[in-house]
Amino acid sequence: MRFTMFTADKNMFDRAVQLYRDWNEKINVVSRKDIDMLYEHHILHSLAIAAYMDRCGLDPAGKSVLDVGTGGGFPGIPLSMVWPDSRFTLCDSIGKKILVASEVASALGLGNVRCVNARAESLGEKYDIVVTRAVTTLDKFYPWVKNSFRERILALKGGDVLDEVAVFCARCKVDPSKVRVWRISDWLEDEYFAEKFVIEIRK
Repeated sequence: MRFTMFTADKNMFDRAVQLYRDWNEKINVVSRKDIDMLYEHHILHSLAIAAYMDRCGLDPAGKSVLDVGTGGGFPGIPLSMVWPDSRFTLCDSIGKKILVASEVASALGLGNVRCVNARAESLGEKYDIVVTRAVTTLDKFYPWVKNSFRERILALKGGDVLDEVAVFCARCKVDPSKVRVWRISDWLEDEYFAEKFVIEIRK
């Protein structure tokens, strides 16, 4: 598996893995069968957004980032670790999941993260970037955040994304030229990422 570590300390990632293991014993935020692959399947998957931004020459420093449907903190917490100069709001409507995200962020000393138990459409704020990971289809997701972002949405998706993008553009009346699809396997050479993508939707 080939990847870039960015600027975060590997020990910090190891600490995050242990924290999630401990919390998952109390509150199930990662499937039991997947917990042993948490670093590869959750942390690295989340960091694909950072890899995409890096490859596009986009600097997240100073940006505000909203993570919608963060669950236990993915992709927001791994991204906040490698983007220390960005400000993150992690939101989820399920209280016990946002509790885990909040406790993990606190234990890691991530001062650039705040966690909110709310639906995205109720926040009433604007953010430079919206990120999300496998929450729902793009045509359902976009109306929740279309008035909440200034620059771009970055969504981690899998499967037949070209059909999903086509449906999204038609239903939400978004110009297809504003959408870009990037294959994560261009960065992570592993079978797990073969059909996983970053979808960018620009303002």
